Amino acid sequence: MQSSRNPEELGGSHKLYYHHMQGPGSYCLPSNYQTQEHSLSSDDCSQGTRYCIQSSHENYCTLESSSSAGSYTVYHSPSTVSVSSNGSPLSQKESESYPSDPYHSPENTHGSPISASCITDDVDLRNKLRELETMMLGPDSDIVDSLDSTFQNENNQSSSEPERWKQIMEVIPRGDLKQVLIACGKAVSDGDMIAASWLMGELRKMVSVSGEPIQRLGAYMLEGLVAKLALTGSSIYKALRCKEPTSSELLSYMHILYEVCPYFKFGYLSANGAIAEALKGETRVHIIDFQIAQGSQWVSLIQALAARPGGPPHIRITGIDDSTSAYARDGGLHIVGQRLSRLAESVKVPFEFHAGAMSGCEVELETLGVKPGEALAVNFAMMLHHMPDESVSTANHRDRLLRLVKSLSPKVVTLVEQESNTNTAAFFPRFVETLNYYAAVFESIDVRLSRDHKERINVEQHCLAREVVNVIACEGAERVERHEVLGKWKARFRMAGFTPYPLSSVVNATIRNLLESYSEKYRLEEKDGALYLGWMNRTLVTSCAWR
Repeated sequence: MQSSRNPEELGGSHKLYYHHMQGPGSYCLPSNYQTQEHSLSSDDCSQGTRYCIQSSHENYCTLESSSSAGSYTVYHSPSTVSVSSNGSPLSQKESESYPSDPYHSPENTHGSPISASCITDDVDLRNKLRELETMMLGPDSDIVDSLDSTFQNENNQSSSEPERWKQIMEVIPRGDLKQVLIACGKAVSDGDMIAASWLMGELRKMVSVSGEPIQRLGAYMLEGLVAKLALTGSSIYKALRCKEPTSSELLSYMHILYEVCPYFKFGYLSANGAIAEALKGETRVHIIDFQIAQGSQWVSLIQALAARPGGPPHIRITGIDDSTSAYARDGGLHIVGQRLSRLAESVKVPFEFHAGAMSGCEVELETLGVKPGEALAVNFAMMLHHMPDESVSTANHRDRLLRLVKSLSPKVVTLVEQESNTNTAAFFPRFVETLNYYAAVFESIDVRLSRDHKERINVEQHCLAREVVNVIACEGAERVERHEVLGKWKARFRMAGFTPYPLSSVVNATIRNLLESYSEKYRLEEKDGALYLGWMNRTLVTSCAWR
């Protein structure tokens, strides 16, 4: 789920294009990726990229990183893949050639047969991954510098493992996409590039960004596996930021997601209810929002406080947001301040806005501008999981930020987070967890957003796929989508000195009524002072408050 809480937040101009094709061909991964043509053209403000690719799948994906959409041409070839008597995949002899251009020289021509292992040698593999990266990110990318460690076990893999291939080949005919994804993830985790390449080729025939929920999610998870092998996950994550449609008449992608799923409204309502309750009777209040986006969460709260018996309090909001989100607002944080100030003035609420254009890792005590005599509320809505913890950095900004907030003696601190365990998990369990979590999210989207909705692909691609790719393809500091389950968050809050603050029963009833307007498959559970919002049997978002 997109970390930006604002339903209208947008960003980045990059698109991940999937083109529907007919007929067989060779799959575009290290094993048999074939590029016939690559040309680059540019003008004063944009560059286009043209690719001609042989492909064995019906839905091919690539990242177009130019500022305007490039052209993408697909040529089909009659190449096929067969299986040997022992169950291993064997590719027919294929060749490729490049026209003379700055990025491909005659030395890059490959004309030898692809062996039963699908990979000729490490040098050839690195070259092919470099070609894949160039196709996805442009000729200037330098991300794939060394792949030795990625495939250090490749020479130990055998192309004739009858029992293993028997198990793999039994998965395919059943057409169970989820099981094929899991098998592919396990092959990547084990460093079995032979099996991974074969399964990726099969997955290409099964996934579709316009199909069933599992097919759509499968397309993006497959893209994550491709990015993991090419070491391009971080670049894709940065590229796939929600971007406002060129036509002002179109709703933003985040706003569409906001309307079709109750996850954001659930977070807004539960957090605002706790804040309003904690600040009851206060004459001067200060709200610190650690990811304010466009400030949409505070519209309803300002309006509610304006109608408070005895008159509204003086409200001051400190909005924290990193500078990379400036283009998402079409400007800096001062725009958020202006919007909220106009709203407050219209409902006669005394109001101030303080901007902190920085990431949570950069926040210090003096940044927050806390003043004596103000009742303080702090809001963490789908933000803390972006903070690196002790598993990433000795600075441990996740816990440092909580201790800093506790030192301010706030009246209330609200936490809204995705209920998923991907922070310190190893690759394969993280892959399976991502599959199960986002499968429920994609299923819930189907209830309210028709399959033929013209912006469906953009909504899922820019607001959900970027998270999927980051979780699957990135490691270390580059993996910024690091979710934890509520039990772990509770431990962190208690360790920082916080105690639970009960959520409002009135707000809980409001949320239940909200969910009824969406689908009976949503469920709301109140347990141990926290709220759990789920889809069928999978909890997706949790909300709680602390003091």
